[in-house]
Amino acid sequence: MIIDGHSLAFRAFYALPVDNFQTQTGQHTNAIHGFIAMLINLLSNETPDSLAVAFDISRHSFRTEEYPEYKGTRGETPPEFKGQIPLLQEALHAMGIRTIEKENFEADDILATLSTRGSQAGYRVLVVSGDRDTIQLVDDNVTLLYPSKQGVSELTRYDAEKVMERYGIRPEQYPEIAALVGETSDNLPGVPKVGEKTAVKWINQFGSLEEILRRQDEIGGKVGESLRENAHLAVRNRRLNRLVRDVELDVELDDLKRGEMDMAAVQQVFAQLEFRTLLQRVAKLAGAEVPTGGAAAAVSLAQKSLRPRT
Repeated sequence: MIIDGHSLAFRAFYALPVDNFQTQTGQHTNAIHGFIAMLINLLSNETPDSLAVAFDISRHSFRTEEYPEYKGTRGETPPEFKGQIPLLQEALHAMGIRTIEKENFEADDILATLSTRGSQAGYRVLVVSGDRDTIQLVDDNVTLLYPSKQGVSELTRYDAEKVMERYGIRPEQYPEIAALVGETSDNLPGVPKVGEKTAVKWINQFGSLEEILRRQDEIGGKVGESLRENAHLAVRNRRLNRLVRDVELDVELDDLKRGEMDMAAVQQVFAQLEFRTLLQRVAKLAGAEVPTGGAAAAVSLAQKSLRPRT
């Protein structure tokens, strides 16, 4: 199982009320809480034997080097979200889960690389992401779990059959549809007048984006004229939305095998985050027990240790 850390954390952040998840020190924790609650459900339901969570280091990547406007329409990170990712990573490490980042690449590229390695090694791979670019990773061995609503509590399983049912194309063709239509969240304008239905019709008629562009003179009307005038946008979009499947990572698949949780570390981190109920759920998942009153006592102790001295 490979999880897109930032993608799911952002969805959790916007799904849970900020003011309801705040420690006595003023640290907001709604993204962390929602992410870990989702993770507990995934570990219980899917029981993966190997696991990694990929994160973006920044918005900068080889894509922004080519196209500085890439993802340029995304607003500033909400101040309440800032600081939650390092704490989430600390909680994941305490739970024995490997986190992975790579300079100049996006988390999606890490997902693509590890899912490709896993598939080639004979694993059944689950990719958990709220980014539609990852649809292209789906194949006979790779299934995408995609949030079906704003939050992360419900995940839709996309295998090749589900992708065909939803979009009318094969998974590997999805980025060609996206190249024609564009992707607002990535600030990649598509070909004007070309919507999803038109793009799917063309892909099914001509077989590929390359063939569509090669035979663009055969497409009539205003939409054909628009394609000929703006074909360069589709070419650029396809170049940028292609995920890299061979990123050099400092981990091997064997490094991602799940080990035992360090419950002492989990208890310490969760106490600082003031996660009483989640601590009990994680302990149950690990087959461990938190002593009676242990969660509340640990939280109380953490609160005292974090108060400023007078």
